[in-house]
Amino acid sequence: MADPANELIDYIGKQIIRRPGIKLTADTPLVSSGLIDSFSLVDVLSKLEEVTAMRIPASKVQLKDMDTVSRMLTTAQRLGKPRK
Repeated sequence: MADPANELIDYIGKQIIRRPGIKLTADTPLVSSGLIDSFSLVDVLSKLEEVTAMRIPASKVQLKDMDTVSRMLTTAQRLGKPRK
């Protein structure tokens, strides 16, 4: 199984940001820096659910929870329920 952090970083870089030369890490600010916008967060949340195999209630996720890949993974652990 692939590393969820690396899967998310790869997805965000290639599918969401799509700007060459942007180097992302698990702690790169994404929302607060303007690299991704609120419209893209739906896609990112969906990918987060996929790579963690968790169901994450969008209504409980705050913007700050999605600012870095590290925070996303912590949020998935805190709020997520295993998919059946």
